[in-house]
Amino acid sequence: MATARLAKAVLKGADGGALRVDVRTAARPGDRRPAVVICHGFKGFKDWGFFPKLAERLAVAGFTAISFNFSGSGVSEGDQFDELDRWGHQKPSTDLQDVATMVDYAIETGATSVGLVGHSRGGGLAILHAASDPRVKALVTWASVDHFLRWPEDDIRKWRRDGRIDVVNTRTGQVLPLFKDALDDADRNAAGSLNVTAAAGRITIPWLIAHGTADRSVSPEIGKVLKGASKSAKTELLLVEGADHTFGIKHPWAGSTAEFDAVLDRTVRLLAGSL
Repeated sequence: MATARLAKAVLKGADGGALRVDVRTAARPGDRRPAVVICHGFKGFKDWGFFPKLAERLAVAGFTAISFNFSGSGVSEGDQFDELDRWGHQKPSTDLQDVATMVDYAIETGATSVGLVGHSRGGGLAILHAASDPRVKALVTWASVDHFLRWPEDDIRKWRRDGRIDVVNTRTGQVLPLFKDALDDADRNAAGSLNVTAAAGRITIPWLIAHGTADRSVSPEIGKVLKGASKSAKTELLLVEGADHTFGIKHPWAGSTAEFDAVLDRTVRLLAGSL
């Protein structure tokens, strides 16, 4: 079996922060391959749990796998939220610009075509970008959101009043303050450039929507909503029985699950047949 090699790069993010990038490929020097850009979620990062395993699997399957930390992720390298100011001032529109930067990077570095894989919030961003960029030829979303203000109304009102809302990293107990940037951005753009459901209706490329039936973070009903919004016969909904928001995977990686293996296999098949 081919062995994936890992290279790193640092690009400029939309807010001026760093986009820290991992590129995995099993190609020989000079070979051109399709690229898959991997978008992590709200409290995710490129080294979380299943992302390195996904990237390695894609690389040995014949793709160039590109994973990255959003410039507002709050994580520089590793798995620590150590850029709290960037975390606190993140916003979906900036993340969306970061996705565009990564697709540009894939094309500029020789990709023959580009696919997107996004988890949770990263799934919503991948949908938005794929709907507007004809260079993207395949889309996979895992447990995708359909909007970006996923808090109860009482919490949102308090957020508006106080100018911040605290988010707890359940893995470490670290409290991450999120300021009004994201809230104001969603208010301005929810009906326009950040309208995930409307974007879903414009997807014409092959699209796999994977969602666990036991997902308590993003209801599996959202997967059904996105499938219903799509007008394309190339859109497929995969409901994984009993799977949670991360298909049973934890961070740090402690081994795979049958649910994750099923999603990973279907993801590779869709991308291999489309790119």
